[in-house]
Amino acid sequence: MLKSKTILIFLLPLFIFSQNEKWPSEKLKQDLNIFKEIREKANSGLYKYRTKQQIDSIYSWAFSQLEEPKELIEFYKIILQITDFEGSLHNDTTLPDDFEKKRSSGNIFFPYPVKLISKKLIINFENSEIPLGSQIHNINGIETQKLLSSLYKYYTTDGYNITGKSIGIGGSFAKYFEMEYGPQKSFLVEYSLPNQTQKLTKTIASVSNEIRKENFKKRFSLPMDSLQYARAKDKYSFKLISPNAALLSVHTFVIGRNAKDKIHIAYKKYLDSCFQYMSEHSEIQNLIVDIRNNGGGTDPNDILTFSYLTQKPYRENASAYVNFQKIPFANYLVYEETDAKKQQEERKDFEDELLEEFPKLTNKKYPQDKKFNPVLQPDKNTFKGQIYLLISPRIASAGSLFAALVAGNTNAIVIGEETMGGYFGHNGHTPIEYELPNTKIKTQFSIVNLEQDVPKKANQVFGRGIIPDHAISQTFEDFMQNKDTQFEYTLKLIDKK
Repeated sequence: MLKSKTILIFLLPLFIFSQNEKWPSEKLKQDLNIFKEIREKANSGLYKYRTKQQIDSIYSWAFSQLEEPKELIEFYKIILQITDFEGSLHNDTTLPDDFEKKRSSGNIFFPYPVKLISKKLIINFENSEIPLGSQIHNINGIETQKLLSSLYKYYTTDGYNITGKSIGIGGSFAKYFEMEYGPQKSFLVEYSLPNQTQKLTKTIASVSNEIRKENFKKRFSLPMDSLQYARAKDKYSFKLISPNAALLSVHTFVIGRNAKDKIHIAYKKYLDSCFQYMSEHSEIQNLIVDIRNNGGGTDPNDILTFSYLTQKPYRENASAYVNFQKIPFANYLVYEETDAKKQQEERKDFEDELLEEFPKLTNKKYPQDKKFNPVLQPDKNTFKGQIYLLISPRIASAGSLFAALVAGNTNAIVIGEETMGGYFGHNGHTPIEYELPNTKIKTQFSIVNLEQDVPKKANQVFGRGIIPDHAISQTFEDFMQNKDTQFEYTLKLIDKK
């Protein structure tokens, strides 16, 4: 969850290279070495899921790939492999803007949206070439499983999680394919029709980035994807679905920037009215909390929502720390401000916030001051019936922190698919961004390593997302009818009760 603003700075390039020109090995090694030192000094989550030996090993591999000159895109993919290996969904690495714009020009993209259903790559677009619902077996001779594995690095998740990668595949498959395998004039697709085994082939033409985006907007699963892609006008809602059951949907925690924000205050009033209503109507004994679209947001929206579901005192986290108070390698930072004086003020504000929240060095770390993590009390109208929490791979950051608190500290029955955000903790709160001096590749990560205030549970595994009590995914048949498999399963559970 984003808490403080990102810091930015821009350095003039020392060298200007054309799109396909190869970079000298020494320049790439210099950037990689700076990248490594930045992660070691600033990234408190570097060894959260990997040992020092494992991290050193992947860097040894990376340097071995740079003995010969490389194109920028190839170096970028090496950096992505490292950031994905670290295991943080807040890791984000981007190419220089001009470079990316040039790569996006021309008819070079796979034309149709796809979706992963039961680990199968399915056409998610009504068209006259490859029918909706057809399963893709390979593209241009690349088998689907190999293809998917090669694209995982473009979408980071917490720990060793793989399910969250499906969100990136579903949203940016054509873009990832182009970056991994280069621009394509056409695609030879081996596929099978829905519910058939015979393999067919079809050559389809590439399309422009504009058409790719338009096709995605018209994807078949759009009605159901409101559960996977946020809609600003519908951030939260509440309704009765039967005399004894209600549904609270919270699609995002981007609901105001802080506790004083009028948008957050309006959300608090809304929750007050909903839970007061349920407390006054004792027949409502079942509450479905649907957060399948919740990719995170800001404090205190997540913690506020949890206060209406818990029966006992709680904290936001069990512990939190950062690696520094003074920003390391400040000459490579990226600032929001462009004026030099304002950049100094921005940096000072950032460091002053760190000094206040993480004031003392203890065992080579700066732990969070206890006043920033107080013990909180349940709301007076907290729900006392049965909670059903609906989760999906889309849930991240503040969304996964909330899901972990509910799964670990209430009577909730958790239904759906593993989240991409971790159960036990993650790196979050405060993002910071650097720019490598030669290639101008930018890398962003969050600096607060936090452990969530959750108990150990038999079905929750370190390095994984929140694991549901009932693992329910959308079936192919329900995909073809745009049915909500998980919600209908939950209704049946309530009826049985």
